[in-house]
Amino acid sequence: MSDSLDLFEKIYVINLAARTDRRREMQEQFGRIGMSLDDRRVELFEAIRPDDADGFPSVGSRGCFLSHLGVLKRALASRLESILILEDDLNFADDFAAKMAPVAQRLGRLDWSVFYGGYRLDREPDPPISGCSELPGDDGVGTTHFIGLHGAAIASLATYLEAQLGRPPGHPDGGPMHVDGAYCWFRRTHPEFRTLLAVPQLGFQRPSRTDVHELRWYDRSVGVRSILSVVRRLKSG
Repeated sequence: MSDSLDLFEKIYVINLAARTDRRREMQEQFGRIGMSLDDRRVELFEAIRPDDADGFPSVGSRGCFLSHLGVLKRALASRLESILILEDDLNFADDFAAKMAPVAQRLGRLDWSVFYGGYRLDREPDPPISGCSELPGDDGVGTTHFIGLHGAAIASLATYLEAQLGRPPGHPDGGPMHVDGAYCWFRRTHPEFRTLLAVPQLGFQRPSRTDVHELRWYDRSVGVRSILSVVRRLKSG
């Protein structure tokens, strides 16, 4: 693989300690692009699993929110200027290196703050320039499985998420919510931070048992869950 990911000083992979299946799958994904979880650029961040929802939509959504905040705090403590956050249900796109190269070149030339390598939008992205499309702050983005942050946005976002924790649900300035929504609120209230998208996408969420939402009956059944795990791996392959 090319060194296009070197523009990020650290690549954080958020993973629950209990999800050894996802950790193994992420090792396979990094292998596809010529890297490893043991790479000097990669840090496995142990995801937070709280005991209760405490105003969030679910225990899992609170854990995801706190995990992203934990990554931001660690990046700040390490004085990092550019980070990539990956969630452990990420599949890298085919021909990742070829698609990432022009994106990395453009990110290296521009003053950007937020970068989505994978996403879910309510509309088609604007035509790209050198692999990237700019996204207005008012445009929402679903999912946070492949997100980069740069410069002052790291500290500003950490402060923003901390403030949300201290507010009640439904607060007009933003309270506890899914972390993808929190990123969108941040972008809308901080239009000075430029957001770029990779077009085409560089990664997608693989089918996997969720840790964020309430489990469906078939994911609570051990026997059925084992069968589903095989089916999901076939689909994501």
